[in-house]
Amino acid sequence: MSRIAKMPVTIPAGVDVTMNDQSLTVKGAGGVLSLTQNALVKITTDAGKLNFSAANESREADAMAGTLRQLVNNMVVGVTKGFEKKLTLIGVGYKAQAQANKLNLTVGYSHPVNKEMPEGITVTTPTPTEVLIKGADRQRVGQVAAEIRAIRPPEPYKGKGIRYSDEKVAIKETKKK
Repeated sequence: MSRIAKMPVTIPAGVDVTMNDQSLTVKGAGGVLSLTQNALVKITTDAGKLNFSAANESREADAMAGTLRQLVNNMVVGVTKGFEKKLTLIGVGYKAQAQANKLNLTVGYSHPVNKEMPEGITVTTPTPTEVLIKGADRQRVGQVAAEIRAIRPPEPYKGKGIRYSDEKVAIKETKKK
């Protein structure tokens, strides 16, 4: 059996988990998240903990038990603490400005780029060259961060562009004559 699936998910105080035949819903201070259940995984509840096990002996069911356990754990962490990604803009004149649910980027194009934020995602700019993306759903936070980074990915010669705050860009040497 999957080693990850063997660890139970502890449900903290203030978080409500409801299950029915098709879905699992987690409610907390950070919002409401839901996930469709898989027939290959059996979920049991006891004393504020969720246990995951494979419904049969197949390799696919074993893998899905670990996957579903981690997805539910991310949902519980998301509605309690939330997730965040930090992006850094590097380049002369590169700046970002957050306005309500929009992000306005000036990143070297002839026009400013406006990015609309999906529901459940908040964006802030502590400084003009930093973008902070927050939300309860880990997958959506990461996806929005990847879409913003794709507007102007870091180039390998000067390192200019939008990058994750912990990303290292390998700088190439320019061509010699």
